Amino acid sequence: MSLMQLTAVELGKKIKAGEVSVVEAATAALDAIEKRDAKYHCYVTVVDRETVLKKAAEVQAKIDAGELTGPLAGVPVAIKDNMCTEGLLTTCSSKILGNFVPTFSSEAVLNLEKAGAVILGKTNMDEFAMGSTTETSAYGVTKNPWNEEHVPGGSSGGSAAAVAAEECFYALGSDTGGSIRQPASYCGVVGMKPTYGTVSRYGLIAYGSSLDQIGPMAKDVTDVATILECIASHDPKDSTSVARTEEEYRFTDALVDDVKGLKIGIPRDYLGEGLDPEVKESILAAAKALEAKGAIVEEFDLSLVEYAIPAYYVIASAEASSNLERFDGVKYGYRAKEYEGLHQMYKKTRSEGFGPEVKRRIMLGSFVLSSGYYDAYYLKALRTKALIKKAFDKAFEKYDIILGPAAPTTAPKLGSSLSDPIKMYLGDIYTISVNLAGLPGITVPCGFDSKGLPIGLQMIGDCFAEKTLIRAAYAFEQTHPYTRANVEE
Repeated sequence: MSLMQLTAVELGKKIKAGEVSVVEAATAALDAIEKRDAKYHCYVTVVDRETVLKKAAEVQAKIDAGELTGPLAGVPVAIKDNMCTEGLLTTCSSKILGNFVPTFSSEAVLNLEKAGAVILGKTNMDEFAMGSTTETSAYGVTKNPWNEEHVPGGSSGGSAAAVAAEECFYALGSDTGGSIRQPASYCGVVGMKPTYGTVSRYGLIAYGSSLDQIGPMAKDVTDVATILECIASHDPKDSTSVARTEEEYRFTDALVDDVKGLKIGIPRDYLGEGLDPEVKESILAAAKALEAKGAIVEEFDLSLVEYAIPAYYVIASAEASSNLERFDGVKYGYRAKEYEGLHQMYKKTRSEGFGPEVKRRIMLGSFVLSSGYYDAYYLKALRTKALIKKAFDKAFEKYDIILGPAAPTTAPKLGSSLSDPIKMYLGDIYTISVNLAGLPGITVPCGFDSKGLPIGLQMIGDCFAEKTLIRAAYAFEQTHPYTRANVEE
């Protein structure tokens, strides 16, 4: 068994026991990237070998001196390219940030570095996290390691594919409307979006500030719980960051194979039209497996599901048009070469720097915020968001967990989604409402379709109920262990 087949926690144990050195682990990861990344294109930027191995040697010295004792000390990681990393190119997969090297690191990355992580590079994504397929990147598309003719999902497609292709041991992604959970489902890995405010957004380049959340992507639930424990923290630099008790941050306590008496609700609305029959079959089989372990499973009606997508795209686009106005070619990033006067410089820089999907959402956002339409669209969307949160609150009075698919189908073929943006937007139907309500959600692999593509089971919890989700996901995983993608050694 090669080193790259280990989970992050397994590798951490071997490093701690002295069976593997941090330099060996980093070398194995860099070799895997060198060998496979031309095929899958998971990374936008890979840190040069000399820098990575120097960092690995420094971490090893701290482990030997007893200064680093955590479960992830020395384990190499990949970071989605919308999180600032000091001294390392951070592009958001956009031409407009093609030369942007931050002078600071995001809080989540700093937390990982404090725990002894070794950063391998920055993963490809949909430009500014706008998309569901990692095809809107200015630096080329990422391919699904299960089948290169299919997309890996998005917007954290590079992170999901890097884990599945064994080009890193775990990765960080961000989730604005399903961008961790949906690619995790498409690539057959585990991905978690924590409750809004659990992981600091400081240093995450904003798309939709009221919806964005950073989370872990890895091979199994144990890894995800361990990574979340490491990156979750109260951060005064992020006004939406929530302080939780020390015990609430110990997510690994929930890694127990016990769901007796756990009440699980499956929304009938999630099983209706548009859901692929093979996906539906897999989800219901997963529910049966949890029922066999003592959970109580029943179907119920979750209202307002059909309003989640229009509400989300109005709110997210409005926030995006506001957040992205800072990219104007003045202080940093790309600037057009030839122009006359300041206005033309703005216009040409943004026209040349942004891709079509980003432009579409900026225009949509500017439209819904304009004076004649603000009440008709933006305020109405905010009211809908509040109603969706209310519907979830009501459901959680009765159920501990809501269970359903992460996406209506398995990974679509490359090139089939961008020609029909509405169809691409509808692919987020099961994940979006979780962001609108600020809830936690986790995706765990639960089977394959007849084409051999992975299917993901999504579990949704009430605010700050990550431990309940981890417990249920861990118990399900015992009945359905991780399956590797068929990547060459």
